[in-house]
Amino acid sequence: MTNAETQTLWSMMGQGSGGSLRLALEGGISWSRDSQLSALIFAEQPSVEEALGFIYTGEVVHRMLTATQYIAPLMANFDPSVSRNSTVRYFDNGTALVVQWDHVHLQDNYNLGSFTFQATLLNDGRIIFGYKEIPVAVTQISSTNHPVKVGLSDAFVVVHRIQQIPNVRRRTIYEYHRVELQMSKITNLSAVEMIPLPTCLQFTSCGPCVTAQIGFNCSWCSKLQR
Repeated sequence: MTNAETQTLWSMMGQGSGGSLRLALEGGISWSRDSQLSALIFAEQPSVEEALGFIYTGEVVHRMLTATQYIAPLMANFDPSVSRNSTVRYFDNGTALVVQWDHVHLQDNYNLGSFTFQATLLNDGRIIFGYKEIPVAVTQISSTNHPVKVGLSDAFVVVHRIQQIPNVRRRTIYEYHRVELQMSKITNLSAVEMIPLPTCLQFTSCGPCVTAQIGFNCSWCSKLQR
């Protein structure tokens, strides 16, 4: 993309589109890695993994989030508490949720510089990652203390009862799919726009559903009208 195209994808949070702009984390203040921020949007309740550079939209918090369920413009070992200039903000106007990480530093390598980037989730299914300030190549960020990822991954969690052991539950995580973006492409003033492919769920009548050529074997349920 050209710089002009990238700038059109960067959301100016809180300017001219209604909604609410809120501060999730402020630099120089200690925080818990287990804390979650809930924001209402699209009849869902996404949570922002505030410091670590990704969004989680599931209901069950588990230890495999960073491997299976994330929307990550730049997942890394960020820590807003190491600088008073660091903030994490989010903006919701009913049709888009924007989460922005401003001047955040890596906990284990402060001297690499500050990072500024954002993720936008739109109600038409598009997801936009925007990058304003990336001081080093993402491929140079260490993953020793935390995974480094750029992309999407989704899964669902099934809780099983164990008959032999009352009051004990076993969780099984089933991964759908993941999109891994090329880290070498993530630079200053760059952006990525992901547009969802058509699926069976978009059809509202039988004819278009059963004749669709979208790579899925769609079938129509007359009872559910889906």
